Amino acid sequence: MKKILFCLFVVNILSIPAFTQQGKSIAVIGYFAGPAKSLENFPIQKLTHINFSFVHLKDGKLSVDRREDSVCINKMVSYKESYPWLKVILSLGGWGGCKDCSAVFATEKGRADFAKSVKETMQYFKTDGIDLDWEYPAIPGYPGHEYMPADRQNFTSLVKLLRKKLGRKYEISFAAGGSDHFIDSSIEWKEVMKIVDKVNVMSYDLVHGNSKVSGHHTPLYSTPEQKESGDNAVMRLIQIGVPANKIILGAAFYARMFEVSDTNNHGLYRSAQFYHGISYSHLYDTLTAANGFVQYWDPVANAPYAFNAQRKLEVTYDDSLSIALKTKYVISKGLGGIMFWQLAEDRLKDGLLDAIDRTKKTAMSSLK
Repeated sequence: MKKILFCLFVVNILSIPAFTQQGKSIAVIGYFAGPAKSLENFPIQKLTHINFSFVHLKDGKLSVDRREDSVCINKMVSYKESYPWLKVILSLGGWGGCKDCSAVFATEKGRADFAKSVKETMQYFKTDGIDLDWEYPAIPGYPGHEYMPADRQNFTSLVKLLRKKLGRKYEISFAAGGSDHFIDSSIEWKEVMKIVDKVNVMSYDLVHGNSKVSGHHTPLYSTPEQKESGDNAVMRLIQIGVPANKIILGAAFYARMFEVSDTNNHGLYRSAQFYHGISYSHLYDTLTAANGFVQYWDPVANAPYAFNAQRKLEVTYDDSLSIALKTKYVISKGLGGIMFWQLAEDRLKDGLLDAIDRTKKTAMSSLK
């Protein structure tokens, strides 16, 4: 089967009128985990925020104790001279990086010491905010990391104290799982969203290393076989009272590959086990006909995927079309912006950040 093209569908979607919050542009937030030198390879001017990934807890305090991390943060801050709109955010934790979060944030003293260290660190580096990437409060996350039901309330207490300590000068955001389980169990949404500036919805890894069935790891829309999607997370958050303009939709600059049990349905929704990840920068070196892959488009999920029938390998990812549709969705729904993991995995030419920027500019120009 040849790659399916939905030209009329794409033209119609991309021609939908776009509206922003009172004409304001959307945020474009890129997480970055890589050496400072490689920042020079990417169009930083196309971002509104760059999130350094990651700072961590040490003795209960925010810590930047590696020389290369300090160099990278300082490099990010230096871009503000050329791009004064750019916000540099320190992101705490990440997958496997918040082992002590539950214990530290469980006590008033732990939260106070942490909040004090956040302000001191941001003043030292001249950064613009803190992003809490605790995976996850109150539910299982990284194997072996402590969690407990009280994390939910302790997270609320933490952001309240951070706002009191930081005032309105600094931004506060947090990374939220895109699953129903996270939305239902991890956060006191009404209290927390009064305080924070943004919630970065990780609407990716929706099929992941522990998944037993293949599917789309970062679909925009749900399908009959897969409920969890970007739209599902956004609509659920809006229904429980989260302001749309504080919701940041997530995109993936990497693919996930699964070994599947059979060749039915081009590998989608089959019994499977995770094989490995692929950076977007190298994705199309893998997904070639010579390597046995055929690329497909799912018009329900608004998501690409690829399949190698001989090796029974399904690959799920974002591409320039799905990224453009996500950006258009953000604008049409009045969301706060789009974010992605992560910039260092983008192509150096005609990358996914370029696709976001093109779509954003086209939508904004239509408003003039």
